[in-house]
Amino acid sequence: MIVAAKARYTCLSASAVSNSRHAFLLVKPTRHSRCFTSTGSSLQKSLSIDGKSYVSDEWTNVPSTILAHYGRRLHVQPDHPLSITRKLVESRFPGFKNHNDLPPVVTVDQNFNSLGFTADHPGRSKTDTYYVNKDTVLRTHTTAHEVDTFRANLSNGYTISADVYRRDAVDRSHYPVFHQMEGALTWDRNDFASREALTQQIIADLQSVPKHDLKVEDPNPAFHAERNPLQTEFHTAAEAEAIAAHLKRSLEDMVVTIFAEADRALTAAGNDEAREPIKVRWVEAFFPHTSPSWEMEVWWRGDWLEVLGCGVIDQPLLNRADVSSRVGWAFGIGLERIAMLLFGIPDIRLFWSHDQRFLSQFDAGKPIRRFQPFSKHPAAPRDVAFWLPASGPVIAAGQQPIFHENDLMEIVRDVAGDNVEDVVLIDSFKSPKTGKQSLCYRITYRSLEKTLTGKEVMEFHDQIGRQLVSKFDVVLR
Repeated sequence: MIVAAKARYTCLSASAVSNSRHAFLLVKPTRHSRCFTSTGSSLQKSLSIDGKSYVSDEWTNVPSTILAHYGRRLHVQPDHPLSITRKLVESRFPGFKNHNDLPPVVTVDQNFNSLGFTADHPGRSKTDTYYVNKDTVLRTHTTAHEVDTFRANLSNGYTISADVYRRDAVDRSHYPVFHQMEGALTWDRNDFASREALTQQIIADLQSVPKHDLKVEDPNPAFHAERNPLQTEFHTAAEAEAIAAHLKRSLEDMVVTIFAEADRALTAAGNDEAREPIKVRWVEAFFPHTSPSWEMEVWWRGDWLEVLGCGVIDQPLLNRADVSSRVGWAFGIGLERIAMLLFGIPDIRLFWSHDQRFLSQFDAGKPIRRFQPFSKHPAAPRDVAFWLPASGPVIAAGQQPIFHENDLMEIVRDVAGDNVEDVVLIDSFKSPKTGKQSLCYRITYRSLEKTLTGKEVMEFHDQIGRQLVSKFDVVLR
């Protein structure tokens, strides 16, 4: 439901994908994406996923390289750093029901419609989402299960942890399959004689949340009519203030646990330099499914880190789940981001490694320790430059752009897999004479497991160029 940043999907400005995303919403990207015209794509007759066959159609865009990751379930794999991180977060919410086995294939209704995504919302785009077919997707966020979870009404508090799928950039902090965790706590108005009684109970429940000695910067009021509005149709100011106080104390307690472990692991690794104490600051934010909303930032080892997004649950979402009498809070966090911080893991590809030099370093039964790098193989950067077609078919309203930067990322992954460390745009210009657009990307080849030969790199690079030409009608420079 929530991420630690506002989603931005505009073509030529930003992609709504990032592996630092937190659950609930779409997250702030870190690099630009571009939409251009070109040619269409091939179509399979069907897809087989987890033993079930799905009819393909013009929306189908899930490649075999993505399906190869399906079922790994790293967040529940014993002794995996993502599983250890998940359990650490879950430990701060005793009594919550933890959902860790929800299937990744969901309906478009679950992923978008149930959450109020408009029909023309850019998040539905094939450039950002893996479609099994027009009615089915690989979930793009754990929030796809939120309405169903609230409707089941199995407990007042829950967490959802899962693998999620988005077409994404290629670099050391982004991956097309990543893991989100979200949590929510609600109270039922039907259990109380009045709104005042509900508010008093929330305040009383706050006293059971562990106190801490963190320095907290929270300069803004609990809500603001324009910047961070109260849901006046559904909540009183007192209710919202009580829910916000309970939310913030609960998440501050979680952060104390996470960063205390991170500090302990760093000290054990011999990094015990003088440092300022951990601090927290709350920043007003906007998320579609909460209001008021906040991002939490933590001052740790000399830097402010964006950790999570949260807020008071949007009441229309609860109404759609048929639990309109409930009120509460929700948060979302990215497991990779926290695990990279906790364990000092420098490259997101490592989470998917089968290399025992990586996997053997982690033990859920022992204190967290920092990742010890093994030999780093040399990088082999290569540039690919090309002219986009001067013009292409007219794109009707509602249709997908025919070329998108994420299409290049998909080609790179299909051809070279995890042998690519980074893909970045290094040059872009338009010819004043022809009006054609030229792009140049730098692809950095580097395997985590071996030194790539010049021949291997050249074969990868040549094949990427050929696919760009055949699929998108570009002219290589």
